[in-house]
Amino acid sequence: MDTVTPEQRSSNMQKIKSVNTKPEIYFRKLLFSRGIRYRIYSRKILGKPDLYLKKYNTAIFVHGCFWHQHEDCKYARIPKTRPEYWIPKLERNKKHDQEVKEKLLNANVRVIIIWECLLKKMAKDPILESSILEKVIHFLSSPSEKFLELP
Repeated sequence: MDTVTPEQRSSNMQKIKSVNTKPEIYFRKLLFSRGIRYRIYSRKILGKPDLYLKKYNTAIFVHGCFWHQHEDCKYARIPKTRPEYWIPKLERNKKHDQEVKEKLLNANVRVIIIWECLLKKMAKDPILESSILEKVIHFLSSPSEKFLELP
């Protein structure tokens, strides 16, 4: 049972940002510190990725675990209130993500997906942070690789 009024819930939901989120900013700073330059929310690229690296023709999506329903993630739970609304909405998000990924790959745009929960872990663990950054840099330097998902 929801413990807040519909008006309070609406107000809370309106405060949730869809751009310049903390995980996005954290990841952008990491890339920038390594000399990797990017555009944010490029409308020229299908799906309007969170980051686009023109030099590497790579779109990067920083997925929130709830909104994009990261499998087996504690942050990806379905709300108990109004499941008839949330389940179809979250399923549409997943379907849209898959369609965008396929279209980008078919257009020879490389794709990286990094999940919010991993970024939270990276922020607390410098060794993990370094390891993940090395994976990203290796991917970018390997033109034959087309897709990288960092759970």
